Amino acid sequence: MTTVAVLGAGGLGAAMARRLGAEGHDVRLWNRSADKARAVADGADGVTAYDEATEAVRGADALLTVLRDADVVAEVVSPLLGDVSGVWVQASTVGPAGAERLGSLAAEAGVDYLDAPVSGSTQPAEQGKLLWLVAGQDSAVERARPVLDALGSVQQVGTGTSGGSALKLAVNAWLTIATVGISDVLDLADGLGVDHDDLRSALEAGPLSMPYAQMKSNLMDAGSYEPGFAVANALKDLHLAADSHAPSPLLAEVAARLARTVEDGHGEADVAAVHRTR
Repeated sequence: MTTVAVLGAGGLGAAMARRLGAEGHDVRLWNRSADKARAVADGADGVTAYDEATEAVRGADALLTVLRDADVVAEVVSPLLGDVSGVWVQASTVGPAGAERLGSLAAEAGVDYLDAPVSGSTQPAEQGKLLWLVAGQDSAVERARPVLDALGSVQQVGTGTSGGSALKLAVNAWLTIATVGISDVLDLADGLGVDHDDLRSALEAGPLSMPYAQMKSNLMDAGSYEPGFAVANALKDLHLAADSHAPSPLLAEVAARLARTVEDGHGEADVAAVHRTR
């Protein structure tokens, strides 16, 4: 059994905490809104809500941060680093610059640090099927193995402090472009009088089959937008990508579509909700 301090009880952090607890780990869950952490811990095996982050972190074998952005992570973790004895698994999507900034904080405090965002959302987290995109020293990866393996598989992308975060932005840009493209193709199908099920069947029968596209197109048809990856978070990640590399015209248009979806009040819905604001 590993003692894991999880800071952040949003959708992904909550799912990670529940999975770790179900796998037999001792999970200490903290959130800036304490009632949110208590709601997750209520009825979850192995998960205890903590009102004070310092108490959650002290003596834990691993610190897992699943917070909104680099500024929030730095604000929350900086005062705690003197109490961190375990490995810091930084899973928030913060971009390369943010990851390097947080890695520097860890190095100054003598704390083992992994830049470790994930590919996958709440359902894969609860099933233990996330893909960790990990940059960091091999020794830190091995220290974190009980946490990493309980939640999914590991793709290691170097020993620095930002390779995982760079890869995460590319992955998220891919899925966001794909989602907007799926919405456009469904609209085209309507204009051509093509049944959506016929379209999916034709794609599934050949080399163009793409499970992600099939899933999202079904959600769009059902009007079901329970958040897996929220529109607002997808837009934030495109902005992080643009901070590192000038966006293409396609990426700029995709960001504009996401921004319109947020303006229409669907920022917390799944990214498939771009279909609502065509």
